[in-house]
Amino acid sequence: MNDRSELLSQLPLRENLRGLSPYGAPQIDVPIQLNVNENTHPLPPVVVDAIAQEVAKAAATLNRYPDREFTELRELLADYLGHSLTKENIWAANGSNEILQQILQAFGGPGRTVMSFGPTYSMYPLLASGTDTTYIAGERAEDFTLSAESAAAQVREHKPNIVFLCSPNNPTGTALGLDVITAVYEAMSEHNGMVIVDEAYAEFSLASTKSALSLLEGRQRLIVSRTMSKAFGLAGARVGYLAAAPEVTDAIRLVRLPYHLSAVTQATAIAALKNIELLLAQVEDIKSQRDRIVARLKELGLKPSVSDSNFVFFGGVEDPHAIWEGLLEAGIIIRDNGIPGTLRVTAGTESETTAFLERLAELLGSQK
Repeated sequence: MNDRSELLSQLPLRENLRGLSPYGAPQIDVPIQLNVNENTHPLPPVVVDAIAQEVAKAAATLNRYPDREFTELRELLADYLGHSLTKENIWAANGSNEILQQILQAFGGPGRTVMSFGPTYSMYPLLASGTDTTYIAGERAEDFTLSAESAAAQVREHKPNIVFLCSPNNPTGTALGLDVITAVYEAMSEHNGMVIVDEAYAEFSLASTKSALSLLEGRQRLIVSRTMSKAFGLAGARVGYLAAAPEVTDAIRLVRLPYHLSAVTQATAIAALKNIELLLAQVEDIKSQRDRIVARLKELGLKPSVSDSNFVFFGGVEDPHAIWEGLLEAGIIIRDNGIPGTLRVTAGTESETTAFLERLAELLGSQK
């Protein structure tokens, strides 16, 4: 009997999808899961109750299609983002991955290209393949930074139709300066290209870090993508959104599926946004645990990157897989991104962070 991969190869699959593997970190049921950058804090009971009430109201009319324009949700998201944005600047979908996919459907496709700068979010090339958009892998410096000069030069060399800028970057955690985003936008303007700044982790940024939202005014081809999965703790609800010029949201409407955002999803997101202060209070605790991780990793002789996110990317690891396995044996899972000498860990609750740091110290001590 042929195995599944052989059976798959017998199907008339598109050629650019052959040999690819689906995206996904290992799903291993252990007590402390710090590998996929979730918000590990449970939702506050008040927010859970508010969501239940909104969903109950939505349930009474589930025989009808939801608001196709999700108007209330867009208004609340615009209020949350500020920067003089209105609902006309906002679009939402089932997670920021669907937002990025819709952008590629509208502005990418056969004969067009999308560029990003690795190491970065591993879904970008997969989203490109799924929309038959050619992916161009840009480069970062040896320390994983990206300068304005380098980014702009690479854009001018390859002339992509779309550029994804991940800021804060996944997996390295560090945000881009506004000078990098501006330089890339100016270079892309020379051939009418679109620039997308993926700010999935923006709420966790350091105080000195500025959002690309401040650059939107007057830049028609700039899009800022966000998510409610991280800071809002709604990974299971799947809500992502973008801010851009109104004509960009009109372009996305051309490719979105009818009624793509369910009434239950809308109700969940609306309830969360109405209780935003309770949810964002958790962000400060997560940031304190992140900073604690960075400080302790330095004490242990490792090399953590500056983190504007809810995770810490760190180098100086002699045998990453051995450390990963040693943590797993203790019921703790972190992320091995396959980058030599490095690992990545999500900042969890205080107790989760303590368990990780104590076990890591034991493992490093045993290697000496």
